[in-house]
Amino acid sequence: MSLTTLKDQFSFPEDVVYLNTASFSPAFKSVETAGINAVKAKNRPDYYKASDLFDPVIELRKLFAEIIKVKDYNRVVTIPSVSYGLATVANNIELKKGDEILVVAEQFPSNFYIWKTLADTYEATIRTITQPEDKSLWNSAILDQISEKTALVAMAQIHWANGFIFDLKAIREKTRNHDALLVIDGSQSVGAMSFSVEDLQPDALVCAGYKWLFGPYGCAYAYYSAYFDNGKPIEQNWSTRLGSEDFSKLTQYQSEYKPLANRYSVGQSGSFIYVKMQIAALKEILKINPQDLQDYCHSISKTALEDLAQINFYSDAPQDRAKHMFGIKTPKTINLEHLKEALKAANIHVSFRGEYIRISCHLFNTKAHFEKLVDTIKSCI
Repeated sequence: MSLTTLKDQFSFPEDVVYLNTASFSPAFKSVETAGINAVKAKNRPDYYKASDLFDPVIELRKLFAEIIKVKDYNRVVTIPSVSYGLATVANNIELKKGDEILVVAEQFPSNFYIWKTLADTYEATIRTITQPEDKSLWNSAILDQISEKTALVAMAQIHWANGFIFDLKAIREKTRNHDALLVIDGSQSVGAMSFSVEDLQPDALVCAGYKWLFGPYGCAYAYYSAYFDNGKPIEQNWSTRLGSEDFSKLTQYQSEYKPLANRYSVGQSGSFIYVKMQIAALKEILKINPQDLQDYCHSISKTALEDLAQINFYSDAPQDRAKHMFGIKTPKTINLEHLKEALKAANIHVSFRGEYIRISCHLFNTKAHFEKLVDTIKSCI
């Protein structure tokens, strides 16, 4: 299916310039329909079957496994949030005094607080890799800090505020050389950029489902490698146990979990509404070649970013950043409150993260949207 055809799957009015998918995605029309139908089905619980709690979840996990290129969907589980998935990781790690956990500067809070708590528990150290003045050297700075003391590297595929692309392949290789774990937050990249578990082999991947995977707020996904096969889940729910599909035997308590990562699935993962919406969303995502999306986003934003650079609103070089999400650094002379009011009045939706205007675009955006963004910013100078 062409990108042009998929553009028709959204319902934005002509005057709305939505450049903020990195915060919340809109809904494909098919996702909206799936949600409405699922809500209506709530009126007739007499139609529900026991298999409705399991079969759709398996379908959903298979779809996500296909997106991240995992052969066995039993390594994938649905979770309610990234913080839940990271808590599962932390619950299965023991550190030694003096061990180091590496993070990057200004990492998303949920991907920092859990590691700070873990470090404090074991008298370990958080080492933060700051952004060099020449940002293109950031990957080298990270690699230089991975050592025999490193127990864990926790980071994203791209930086959540400015879209800088981290060299996970090289980082994975060095963490493996030092027997360190690599835990990745794919919330701002999976679904919009290529990601292959088979190629990268991280120890864990967690991913919000309501951004570039276009699901409802309150859904997320996780992949866990063999390192976690016999670990401790942070909750004990009935559906993760072997044979839980047979309701007549639920009180014949089962000590064995379902295989691989199944033990880490959240309770009530069979949500009749959310799962149907998520399935519809991931089916749409699988129609989009990630590289085609990157090329499209670059084509509609390239000229605008060049124009903004002329007035000292700079973004990183295209080869260093993602094309679907990136930061525009604001000059110190700009009145940010005035700029925010101007964007609001023009019905332009972006995020402000630190010193950046964070821009995130998708198929429903056009070159005209970026032209309007440029004109609005220029009006504030």
